[in-house]
Amino acid sequence: MALETVSVVFKLYCLTVMTLVAATYTVTLRYTRTISSDMYFSTTAVCISEVIKLILSLGMLTKEMGSPARLKSTLVEHILCSPKELLKLSVPSIVYAIQNNMAFLALSNLDAAVYQVTYQLKIPCTALCTVLMLNRSLNRLQWFSVFMLCCGVTLVQWKPAQSTKVQVAQNPFLGFVAIAVAVVCSGFAGVYFEKVLKSSDTSLWVRNIQMYISGIVVTLIGVWITDGEKVLENGFFFGYTPIVCFVVLLASVGGLYTSVVVKYTDNIMKGFSAAAAIVLSTVASVFMFGLQITVCLPKEVLQDGDARLLE
Repeated sequence: MALETVSVVFKLYCLTVMTLVAATYTVTLRYTRTISSDMYFSTTAVCISEVIKLILSLGMLTKEMGSPARLKSTLVEHILCSPKELLKLSVPSIVYAIQNNMAFLALSNLDAAVYQVTYQLKIPCTALCTVLMLNRSLNRLQWFSVFMLCCGVTLVQWKPAQSTKVQVAQNPFLGFVAIAVAVVCSGFAGVYFEKVLKSSDTSLWVRNIQMYISGIVVTLIGVWITDGEKVLENGFFFGYTPIVCFVVLLASVGGLYTSVVVKYTDNIMKGFSAAAAIVLSTVASVFMFGLQITVCLPKEVLQDGDARLLE
């Protein structure tokens, strides 16, 4: 897929929105998993976000096609008459569904700042997947950045931030295991989706629709397997509040912006956005959750900046 030329203003817009969405999503999700109220089912939240992303992608494809006739023709050709393509996009759908559920589990057991920094292990994981799946090579500086990032994350796990004012049962070990699973899923699914996108001239929004259709099916199965009995007893939207709905919306917008970045911007901008989001979520955690910053935490926040060289 050819990279389209866009204005500096649009790039700054993408940078600002991505940064705010990433930081706000992490902190808000953490908040919804620590308040003392009826806890909503994370599996239903992931499912709803897939539905919203599908609707938004359909809207963007409608705008891209320009006419109902072209839209209908495109949907018939690439959706109804392309079961193999749907099957191909079901792979990242499954992986992303697992990743999103692991994010909910991790933020139920870890501070937002620790989560943000540790989750950046997805960068070396993505680097390895890129080498293995896309046959690309990394230079010495890039591998050194991977090493520095791993050292920083080791500091987080060795001496994590001190306890916060959040008074809920937490299991840090379970949180780190969830992040590890999410990291592997993020690296593999991201590179796989990039490979699918660049292997044909099919519209980005068509690819998104194919993936989100599969994602809805996969997440519905996840709801049934994980929380089926509880959902039947309490309802699909049990525990939903305006702030929970806001989290779901942020997840949807964030997912779409990942695709937009692939098409309109570059990886340097995406890396800058991720780094800025870490800073914002850390500051927000201090005020919202009483996070106490230790000597170790700033070290890996700074070291995470070295990892930007990989992107």
